[in-house]
Formats: sequence, structure tokens, C-alpha cells
Amino acid sequence: MQPGDRVRAERAGASYEGVLMPSTSPAHLVVKLDGGYNVGLDRAETEVEVLKSGARDIDAGEPSDERTAIDFDEALPTVALISTGGTIASTVDYRTGAVTARFSAEDVLRAVPELAGRANYRGRVVANILSENMTTEVWTALALAIHEEVEAGADGVVVMHGTDTMQYSAAAMAFMLDLPVPVVFTGSQRSADRPSSDNVMNAVCAVEAARADCAEVLVCMHATESDDRCALHRGVRVRKNHTSRRDAFETVGRSPLGEVDYAALAAGATTDEAVTFHGDYRRRGEAELAVAPDLDPEVALVTFAPGLDPAFLDACAGKSGVVVEGTGLGHVHTDRIPQLAGLVDDGTVVVMTSQCLSGRVCDRVYDTGRDLLEAGVVEAGDTLPETATVKLMWALANRDALPDGDVAAAMRTSLVGELTAQSRPWT
Repeated sequence: MQPGDRVRAERAGASYEGVLMPSTSPAHLVVKLDGGYNVGLDRAETEVEVLKSGARDIDAGEPSDERTAIDFDEALPTVALISTGGTIASTVDYRTGAVTARFSAEDVLRAVPELAGRANYRGRVVANILSENMTTEVWTALALAIHEEVEAGADGVVVMHGTDTMQYSAAAMAFMLDLPVPVVFTGSQRSADRPSSDNVMNAVCAVEAARADCAEVLVCMHATESDDRCALHRGVRVRKNHTSRRDAFETVGRSPLGEVDYAALAAGATTDEAVTFHGDYRRRGEAELAVAPDLDPEVALVTFAPGLDPAFLDACAGKSGVVVEGTGLGHVHTDRIPQLAGLVDDGTVVVMTSQCLSGRVCDRVYDTGRDLLEAGVVEAGDTLPETATVKLMWALANRDALPDGDVAAAMRTSLVGELTAQSRPWT
């Protein structure tokens, strides 16, 4: 027997059925039970029967055009499920004992039967990676795939994505696509083999959001630690603020754009009853479908800290753009200002954001800020540093589409709700 085999283990009159895990000790067996918990057994005192052999292997990596076909019901809307990998599409790799991205979009449907009857589904795998391995090339492939699915008639799109870099990818899609339908990113903080997994609720709520009226890029994740509702965050205003909690994602500087009442769905509520939105948002059909998939990857995000080695900014020479995550209102050590001025003089667009979770950059209050403005640094208002980085990649690659080709002006202007004209207390 090998790790990955399904086994039945009997010891001291008790029977345990599950998947054989790797063990750190030759004297013990570890079996993952169907409920998600592990049991350790003394090998010498345990009788083991192999019920099914082996775990399957699925390669992960480069962008793919792999698709899966699902039976259609004409009475239901069509939702395209696009997988990029991540924990929501993960299982245990029994060769190592680690969680790894292995499911195709069709596999997710099998793994989350609660999705049945909510929509027709088209499954497509763009990548099969953990999100820390995300690249600008995958973003381009993802934008083109979303465009193709909507062009082919999808009424909404759900993107299954790892949570670690979801905020970057959601922001990228918001700038790269004009959308007449919703595009909803979702993932899970805990894999499906764990009893506390959030994959089912997040997937169901994401599909309901993809059926709803808000035709923007959204992130759909747990709103609380309970299985009661999911928050719908605008893709350019969200960040992951906790490493492991199920409600790790928060809209920064304002309230979430909407929510999905999972408890109401479980009680039989319709999409219109369970999905609500607040404030202004783009509705279905208000925009024509378009894609601008080019990105300039030569953009660096630099976080200023006391004692920052000048070499970090020297290494940005030749970059198309640099986003600085400054302190407070958008400051760096005065000795670093000449370096930033030199980058600007050499043609690099330098953009200032703040490390603070809320509030906006204002470089007109202190001498340091005024010196930064004199050096040609561009204020990004209350744009999140992650969003500003992706926005600058997009703006640099699409100068021809900007008024007067002015990248600096674009960074000071809200294009898709990433920047507010006036900051207000967080409510």
C-alpha cells in the first residue's frame, strides 16, 4: 500500500476508512477520514485492506485552453467557471502531504454538488497554479478567456483563484476588461478536505453573484467567521487582511459593494432576494464588451521603511514604473527623494501610495511631500498599493487609449472605482 490509497484499517475492534497519508514514522499509519480528520494507528497492531489504489496526477502550470462541457437547461442562465487553481480547486498531494492545486473546473462542479440547478456551466482551465505563482502572462490569458466566454454568451463568469494574490488578479481584470456582465472571483481559505472548509459557501455565493445585476469585477468571500453570508467586494478596493480566517478579505476605506445571504439561499430564496448591492455600481448591459489585455510587467512595488537601502531604488533604474508604498500621507526619507527624481528624469513613472489601510496620499502638507511633488512623483490618492501597481502596468501598456497618452493623469483619475475624489471616515 502507498500514500494516496483508499484503505480500511481495523484496530482494537474499531474500523477506520479513508485515504492513507504519508507518515513520519515507519511504526505508525496515518489515515485521513472522510470527515476530514486524521487518525494515527500503531502499524503493528493494525490490519489494513486497500480498497482503491492511488491518487491521480494532474499537471499544473502554463495557461491552457482546456474546457469541459456541462449539460444545459434552457431555463437557467449560463455561468462560465474559469479555474486558475488555488485552495478552492485543491486536494491533498499524498506524495508530500501538502495541499496542491489539482482540480479542473469540471472537478469543482463534482466537488460542490450544491452548484447544481443554479445555472448552466461551462468549465475552462486557464491555469492550474497556486496563486503565489501568478504572472502577468496568466493575467493576459485570463482576460482573453473571460472576454471569449462572455462573447460566446455567458451571463456571468466565476473565476476560481487562490486567495494570496486574488486582489491583484481582480484589479487586473477590472482594468483590462469592459464588462456587460458580472465577473466574480472566489476562493477558499481552507481546502475541501477540512471540515471547516469555506469552499462550498463561497462557490455557491459567487455563482449567485454572477447571476445578479452588478456588471463589475467582484471578490466574493466569507463576510463573517460563520456560514451565514458572503461579502461582495469591488475588485479594485479589496485586500486580504488575515492569513487564515475565513473572513480574511475586506473592502478598504468603505463598505463592501454588496452581499449574498447564504442562509436565505439555503431556505429557498431567489437570487434577487439573496443578493443585495449598496451605492453606485455598473449594471448589466451598461457597458459594451471590450478587452485591453496588454500589460507592462516592468513595474516595481517598493515599500519604504526606515533604513531602506538605497540599492533598492537603484535597482529600479530602467523600470517603466515604480509604485512607492510610503509612510503616512505618502512620505519617504528625504535622502531618497533625489533617487526618485533621478528615476523620473530617466523616464520612469513614479507613483506614491500609502502604507496606511485607510486615508489618502497628500504631499502638500509637509516639506517632504512638496519635495516629492517637485521631483515629479505622482500622487495616487487613496488607491491601494496593490491596485496602483496593476493599474500602472495597464496604463503604461495602453498609453494610446489614455487622454493625451498621459499615464500620470490616469493614475490620479478613477477609472473603475479604485480612487475616490474625497476620503471620508470609514463606516
